[in-house]
Amino acid sequence: MAWELPFDGGKTCYLPDIPVTAAFRRFTGTPTYLTNESLESAVNCALALERPLLVKGEPGTGKTLLAQSVAESMGLDLIHWPVKSTTRAQDGLYVYDTVQRLYEARFGEGDVKDIRRYIKLGPLGRAFASSQRLVLLIDEVDKADLEFPNDLLHEIDRMRFVIPETGDEVVATQRPVVIITSNNEKELPDAFLRRCVFHFIDFPDQELMKRIVRVHHPKVDDAIVDQAVIAFYELRTVPRLRKRPSTSELVDWITVLMQSGIGKERLIRELPFLGVLLKKEQDVELLRAVRAGGARR
Repeated sequence: MAWELPFDGGKTCYLPDIPVTAAFRRFTGTPTYLTNESLESAVNCALALERPLLVKGEPGTGKTLLAQSVAESMGLDLIHWPVKSTTRAQDGLYVYDTVQRLYEARFGEGDVKDIRRYIKLGPLGRAFASSQRLVLLIDEVDKADLEFPNDLLHEIDRMRFVIPETGDEVVATQRPVVIITSNNEKELPDAFLRRCVFHFIDFPDQELMKRIVRVHHPKVDDAIVDQAVIAFYELRTVPRLRKRPSTSELVDWITVLMQSGIGKERLIRELPFLGVLLKKEQDVELLRAVRAGGARR
């Protein structure tokens, strides 16, 4: 089935089974960030509609790196806004540094009457104030409170905000490319979801994973890659594992294997340097019990 999408002055593109125009396919990955058709389509839809792209997926699937890749492929600067549990939408617009002003008033440093000296634009504010188009990465939006996502999109929709302390209005001249990531720690509001283009990054299959490893380790021995990937995916299927190893941990593990000179025979027999893959004591003990049970059989 093809989906019709108006863009660029009323022209039409079709996804995914009818070829789209080159003007629509602005993002196709980079040499160091491997993509698939569905991910490229999601990015390009967000670019065409000028809406935020919400990306979900388990940790280690490349959500944060996607924003870096989009910025690189489009030749744009990247602003990274890591969200915390205490983050408010206004923090992204600006911060009024009252502590610094009080300090200078007390010790007679600077012109404390000029409030603008104490206004510092946040990541979203800098993106709006920039004369150049930017990529804004709002990372792990689900860490903030429930009101944060809706407050955030309200400001992004308006593309302007007023600083009450000074009366200044910041108006965007270039709409930033907004990429928002979530680890699914909490449900996001429906109103927020309606205003985003959504994509879930599936965990790579074994063949794609081998390609990813070779991007990071182009000179690695094929036999080591093959066996390491098999062991890695077997490890991820162990029942009751609290934290399954991610792509970045596999890449690190292969780095250690290469530098240590361990052959595939020992890799099969021992699963060396397990601490690179498993980060919880309970998981290490669980794997030992599973391997010990298999050896007895």
